[in-house]
Amino acid sequence: MTDPASQADSARSADSARSADSARSATPARSADPAFEDSHATVRVIEDRDEYLRAVAAIAAGHGPVAVDAERASGYRYSQRAYLIQVFRRGAGAFLFDPIAIGDFAELQQAIVDEEWLFHAASQDLPCLQEVGLVPTRIFDTELGARIAGFPRVGLGAVVEQLLGITLAKAHSAADWSTRPLPQAWLVYAALDVELLPDLRDALAAVLDAAGKSRIAAEEFAAVLTRAPKPPKAEPWRRLSGMHALRGARALAIARSLWTARDAYAREVDTAPGRIIPDSAIVAAAAANPTSKAELSAVKAFTGRASRSELDRWWAAVEDGRTTEDLPRLRGTGEATLPPPRAWADRNPDADLRYKAARAAVVARAEELDIPVENLLTPETLRVVSWEPPTPLATETVGAALAMHDARPWQVEETASIIAHAFVDAAQQPAAESNTSS
Repeated sequence: MTDPASQADSARSADSARSADSARSATPARSADPAFEDSHATVRVIEDRDEYLRAVAAIAAGHGPVAVDAERASGYRYSQRAYLIQVFRRGAGAFLFDPIAIGDFAELQQAIVDEEWLFHAASQDLPCLQEVGLVPTRIFDTELGARIAGFPRVGLGAVVEQLLGITLAKAHSAADWSTRPLPQAWLVYAALDVELLPDLRDALAAVLDAAGKSRIAAEEFAAVLTRAPKPPKAEPWRRLSGMHALRGARALAIARSLWTARDAYAREVDTAPGRIIPDSAIVAAAAANPTSKAELSAVKAFTGRASRSELDRWWAAVEDGRTTEDLPRLRGTGEATLPPPRAWADRNPDADLRYKAARAAVVARAEELDIPVENLLTPETLRVVSWEPPTPLATETVGAALAMHDARPWQVEETASIIAHAFVDAAQQPAAESNTSS
């Protein structure tokens, strides 16, 4: 990272070059050119508090929306914290911050809180940004916008290629961003993730406006900011891969105890649980039901980087599972969800007819709008309303039911009438016609 003042000067030149690239957005994308990344200026990570404050001042003096991204270490660390935060603004340049070293981002939050923040797949980054006090009030999400625009591929590289004619080498998306020091190639990759977003935002906004989808996009962007996080699973240990191979409540108890011990240790050492002992090792140990620590150690499939170094921990968990009187049910109590649609014909034939008729209508409307059907209306919302529809059946009542399940106004406008008509039509069919699953 260069000094913020000189970086701002170079950024202004880069802005002009990128604007020229943006003007060629209708031209075919260039073939992959490694020199695009290789020619990038050297990038440094800001770890010093004084340098951070100078960067904030430069960002505040910039103009236009603020591009923001965060890199985590999913698959490597237990936490989903940010290990790198990238910010770009026209007239200021790109800045890469080490959030572990910086700690408090209150000054940056204050400097940009009223601006539009640009993301690609904002829902992935918002939680870890919120942890360090960075919370936007307005966003433009180029990944979500590309979905609404009907793009066949919505990854950052694909959208940049389609709209800006630049082919990126997306080689480090699954990297361990907790690595220190970070390699220069990774830093260039991270900088480009934000440097291209303002031009990408402008080009995509023009596409959405031409398609009459600007209002749709605005409502979807606002919904991302207010969406509540999913509640934790009631029995997360039941999501172990290979659980179907276990027989009996005792084996399940051992698996539960090992999962709990692994989760606690993974949290303690901030390592992804699967890197400590994989799911297959837990299932193998539970199936073997060892009667001693030596027997547990002898289970060939009980592998993993901590399978032997923490053997006492795992044996204590196995013993707990072998002796507990609190045996789990053979089947989980599950969440408060509906049965899968394939079972509806037997469980609720009328709902089955409603769902199939309404889904066909929603799919057809999504094709007309050139929007993925899951973005027009979430499958879960359609299932809930189909299972227990409002009375009387009318556009207004169906619309109210959709809104109760977080459908946005534009979604209600596009789907309430066609769903209501589909429900009415389905009610006039004999239930026997519902003989196929969705």
